[in-house]
Formats: sequence, C-alpha cells, structure tokens
Amino acid sequence: MPVRAFRSARSAGIPRSNGSARSVRTVAVAAVGLSLLAVSAPATPTPDLRQASVKRPAATPILVGHRGAGGTAPENTVSAFKDGRASGADFIEIDVQLSADGVPFLFHDDTPARTTNVEDVFPGRAADPITSFTWAELQQLDAGSYFDRRFTGERIPHLDDAAAVGTRTTGVYIEIKSPWNSPGIEQLIADELHTNPAWQKLVAADKVQVIGFDEASNRRFAELAPEIQLQQLTGAVPRADVLAAWATYVDSVGANYRVVNAEDVARVKAAGLAMSVYTVNSPEAVQAVTDLGVDAVTTDFPIESSRHLRGLPVFPGATIEISGAVNDPLGNDVQPETGEYVALRNASGTAVDVSGYFLRDAANNILVVGDGYVLQPGGELRVYTGPGTNSASAYYNGQGASLLNNTGDSLGLWTPDLRLVDVFAN
Repeated sequence: MPVRAFRSARSAGIPRSNGSARSVRTVAVAAVGLSLLAVSAPATPTPDLRQASVKRPAATPILVGHRGAGGTAPENTVSAFKDGRASGADFIEIDVQLSADGVPFLFHDDTPARTTNVEDVFPGRAADPITSFTWAELQQLDAGSYFDRRFTGERIPHLDDAAAVGTRTTGVYIEIKSPWNSPGIEQLIADELHTNPAWQKLVAADKVQVIGFDEASNRRFAELAPEIQLQQLTGAVPRADVLAAWATYVDSVGANYRVVNAEDVARVKAAGLAMSVYTVNSPEAVQAVTDLGVDAVTTDFPIESSRHLRGLPVFPGATIEISGAVNDPLGNDVQPETGEYVALRNASGTAVDVSGYFLRDAANNILVVGDGYVLQPGGELRVYTGPGTNSASAYYNGQGASLLNNTGDSLGLWTPDLRLVDVFAN
C-alpha cells in the first residue's frame, strides 16, 4: 500500500473556517493513522544497502532525506537527491526560492557564500541575497566542490530537477524558503504542481508535500492548492489553541526533535495533525523519536537512518566511532587546551591509524585528525576545535571560532578516502 502521508480533511477540500471542519479533520487524520505508517518498499538499493532485502517494519515513521541527503552529498543538488532516493526514503526535502528573473531554484541559504564558489565567479557578491542572482548567473556557480572535490561542477538545480528524481516510492517535500525574498512563489509552485506532468504524476501518487515556517505563506498556498499536503514548520510545538488555528489550513506540524516530548506529540495529534520532526542525524536519536510515536523523521543521513529502521547494522564492520562530545565547556569554547572537543574511540580489537580522519557538521564545518595518530583497541582521542598542545590523546585544530552548537550538534566521521564510518548527535 502506498504511503498516503498526512492526508486529512483539509487537503481533501473540506472547508477550513469552522469547528465542524476541524472535527471532520480529526476523524480523517485518525482514520489514516494506519496508512501513515505503511511504508512503501525501498527503491533499487545502492551497494550500501544490498546486504539485505528486508523492508522497514510497518510501525516505523515516514523517512525524509533532508535537502536530499545533505549528510553524504552537497545539499540541494541532484547528487544529494539521488542519494536520498537510493536510501529508500519515502521523501526527499528541497528548499525552493525564486531567482531575480523569476526562475524557481533549489537552495537553502539566503546568500551564496557557504555552499558555492561565488567569490571566484562574482567577486564581492558573496553576501548578496541569493535571490538577487539571475538564473543564468546561478548556473555559473559550483554548488558541489565545497562538500568534496568529487562533486566539482554540481549546479544549483531547477525546481523541476527534483521532480525528475522523485518516484512513486520517493516523493518530494517542497519547502518554501524565505518567501518574503521570493514574492509570488506560492502561486508559481501551485501552478507547477497543477500543470507540469512530472509533478502531476507525483501529486497523483500522494508523493508531494509543501512545508514552510512562514504562516502567511502557508495560508496563501493552502488557498491556491488545498489538495496538496501542507506542513507548518516550527521550532517548538506551540499551545493547543495555536495548533487548533494551524489545523484549519495545514495537515501536519514539523518541529525540532531536540525539544519535542511525548506531551507535544500527543497535543499535535489531539489537534488532528500529524507530527514530524527535524533534523534527526544519529540512530539513537532516530530511535528516540520513533519511540515517541512521531509520524515522520527528517534526516541528513537517510541511508544510515533507513538501515537502522530496518534493523540492519548502520556501519557494518566499523572500527572507529564518535564516543561523545563536549560542546559547551566551562569558559570559552575555543580556549587553549580545554575548549570544545569531539571524542573518537577505537571499538575494534586491532590498532587503527586515524591520521587524516575528519569530522563534518551539518554546516560543513570540518575538524581533522593530524598525522601520526594510531588508536589502540579501546583507545580514545579528543579532537579539539581550538588551540593546544598535541599529545597521544588530544589533537588541536587551532581554530579561532567554535564549531559545535552549544545546544546540540550532529557530526559525521569520515576516513581520508572519503568513507563515512559513523554519525553522532547530542
């Protein structure tokens, strides 16, 4: 049975302006509770996934690849979309904005500085709004090499590039990003979904949802395309009265998983809405929110999260793991010797040379391990952001600014030959 995620009275066209509509919505959402959890079969797997043909158990949440698969490929690129599809995720998530000449393109940030070579191509424009660039200018930017040289030449995609990757198995979450910078974007997306054959095919299969933080934008889109699933994004789950108001125009709520508890989930579902959480980047965190009963999980690592949800080893044969992190030490985060750090541990029975291993966070900040570091079985190494005196158990990157978010961060651990060997979140 295909996933009919978050189908509710609102998206079925029932009026949104009175209490009886909300009552019908609650019944409708409750009625689809079982189909919400009926996860469709994975797409043709990549080599990472070929060790088993086991499908995810029925009682697992819908899996959404964040910005495609932003943990294993440059975010919001076709390579990331393909990684997300290969994972067997139910959806990939994209961020859409409008270029200066009105073309819908896929990009997260408000400026091009972090994920493109803008300073090389357009010197002095790194801090300019990304929406101030024309489509032709955007196509001159490299959106892949910031992540790794393997992705050199990746371009900023068009909205329709996501539809070309989507299937009846892996659909698309379309986030309307910073709508105040892209006037008219709600109408353009609604028109695309209504008239473009590639998008129409996904809509017919219930494989398109639109999401966004801006309430006014979401309300505009709900009026333009009431049949499309719609999600209100938020940091934390609000009071019941706010949820009741949201339930008049959306089908689900998406919140930061770090601040969601069982009472929040119950309150969302009592409002007749489905509960989605973002951005969940470790197997332990995925399991924790699954145990809370959330309906959907968005992750930068859909391949690894999919393996966990299917009961498979996430990193078969792994030897080095992230054993912990101190994000907010006493004093300054990058003070000499005792600042923030990430701890690595050798979980195998043999010595491992970790020289050149590196840690990458969700914003593509990097911490590396220097040359000459061999971890014995059970041995640990603290990898510091700031300066200090290197020793057998500590390596200092000497950076002048903190990397780890004090309220919690996620990290991937990579080998020098670019194999992802662990993911971690706190």
